[in-house]
Amino acid sequence: MINPVGLVIFDCDGVLVDSEHIAVRVNVALGADLGWPLTEAEVIERFIGRSSRSITEQIAARLGQGVAATWADRFDLAHRQAVDAGLTPVHGISDALDEITQPTCVASSGTHEKMRHTLGRTGLYPRFDGRIFSATEVAHGKPAPDLFLHAAATMGVPPAACVVVEDSQYGVQAARAAGMRCFGYAGGLTPAHRLEGPNTVVFDDMRKLPTLLNTA
Repeated sequence: MINPVGLVIFDCDGVLVDSEHIAVRVNVALGADLGWPLTEAEVIERFIGRSSRSITEQIAARLGQGVAATWADRFDLAHRQAVDAGLTPVHGISDALDEITQPTCVASSGTHEKMRHTLGRTGLYPRFDGRIFSATEVAHGKPAPDLFLHAAATMGVPPAACVVVEDSQYGVQAARAAGMRCFGYAGGLTPAHRLEGPNTVVFDDMRKLPTLLNTA
């Protein structure tokens, strides 16, 4: 018997706010400038869906701690400037949120400061205020299950009754590791085939999400 959906856990970047394009563009530029030339595809493969700590560790292993710190500082500034210049919600997400009847929360690899900025800039922050969880609160970020399990426990919902909405390969892996069903959003940067797998429904239009949740 499949448990009814008791909680919908949303990732933030690429699921609620259309910020992944910004992150990829900034990281490609920083890599070219700081000594690690990366293509957009390589940034998506290595960084998208990972915590800032994990990304910094990868850069430090390649270029050293000092360069990694410089990269992180310059990324934060450039990302904030680009967000302020015109970040938008993911297409269709506002309509979907209007129709979703199940309890919701956010669990993201981003920091609380970053989410306050991006969700605030797009007007989505009030929809989740008080129900936002960051990878900074747990020992291991995605693809480990820690963040999703933390969110579910805090919200008082067992993992089997949770559904995760994710757009990255690391996010869907974390959802599966947590014993949760997953909806993989393929309308962003990650190809659909990288989201496919056990207990995962891949979709490409956020406006379909309420119906998918009601039939999960």
